[in-house]
Amino acid sequence: MIHNALEQTPEKPLDLLAIAAHPDDVEQTCGGTMLKAAAMGYRTGVLDLTAGDMGTRGSPELRIEESGRAARLLRLAWRGNLRLPDARLENSLPARMTLAAEIRRLRPRVVILPYWQGRHPDHYRTAELGYEACFLGGLRKLESSTEPHRPFKILYASVYANVTPSFVVDISAEFERRMDALLAYESQYGESAEGGELFPKQAEIRERLAAVARFYGNLIGVRYGEPFVVKETMLVDDVMQLGVRSF
Repeated sequence: MIHNALEQTPEKPLDLLAIAAHPDDVEQTCGGTMLKAAAMGYRTGVLDLTAGDMGTRGSPELRIEESGRAARLLRLAWRGNLRLPDARLENSLPARMTLAAEIRRLRPRVVILPYWQGRHPDHYRTAELGYEACFLGGLRKLESSTEPHRPFKILYASVYANVTPSFVVDISAEFERRMDALLAYESQYGESAEGGELFPKQAEIRERLAAVARFYGNLIGVRYGEPFVVKETMLVDDVMQLGVRSF
């Protein structure tokens, strides 16, 4: 486990933990939501499973260093990296047990995972691993030296999935800082000849992500939004307080 320059071991449980396959995944998919939660006083954290070793640009060490800078921009209380093999991520027993141990240590109430389908195998493997580790973490007999813990809720960040979201978070006030956090990964998004035919320019990246966020924001009548899917039916106590106009 590699920690960034934040809390090494959180003194208090995390309220919200995002688990991602690679450094910069969270910044693209739910960074605004993490920022919004931190501004509301919640303790937030990110656990990256790999360091992006197989990426065209940058080194694992550099990407972890950049993820520390992004973490501070996201106002995270904690960030870590398990250094599992990039592009070879497997839903294996050792990986599940390692992740379950982190769930028991960090004790998050809500966990954000990638959507369970996607182009990159590491992303949907992370969804599988995350779900199963959260379940295992709640088994009392799993490991005797730590207390069991199972998060209350799992959310799936669905920004790159062609699905109807269960809900959308208004990140209008957080969008620019979310972009700053993403662009902290200069090895990936800075001007470089390496992999130039594969990587769009910074201006193009900003335009694309703004367009996606505008699309989801438009669904709820705001400027920028981030979409999520949940597998459970959502509870409503007061139908008079529902947001988003019908007309």
